[in-house]
Amino acid sequence: QVQLVESGGGSVQTGGSLRLSCAYSGYTDKRTCVGWFRQAPGKEREGVATMYIIGGSTYSADWVRGRFTISHDNAKNTVYLQMNNLNADDTAMYYCAARSGGCSPSRGAEFGSWGQGTQVTVSS
Repeated sequence: QVQLVESGGGSVQTGGSLRLSCAYSGYTDKRTCVGWFRQAPGKEREGVATMYIIGGSTYSADWVRGRFTISHDNAKNTVYLQMNNLNADDTAMYYCAARSGGCSPSRGAEFGSWGQGTQVTVSS
């Protein structure tokens, strides 16, 4: 089981940027996928971006369109989500999750380990 702790959320104005961090611990191997998901009030959870922490392949939801970038620091066991040009629609609780096997951001239900979440609020 992988343990995950998110940080880096906060309030930002439209057009601003934030970088979220997900520190993970526990057993990992070449099949471990870590990703970011988000859930806004009254909306379903949606996948943002995921990556294999060994190998580095990344996957993003179509709507990301280059605004968000997922990356990994091996030395710190941390996965990041750099978010640029934020708008009000990006306001949500952002969660980090992990699984062994597949790595599609559209299959959040298959991720078995979740962090507690970090709130991102974008205002004009």
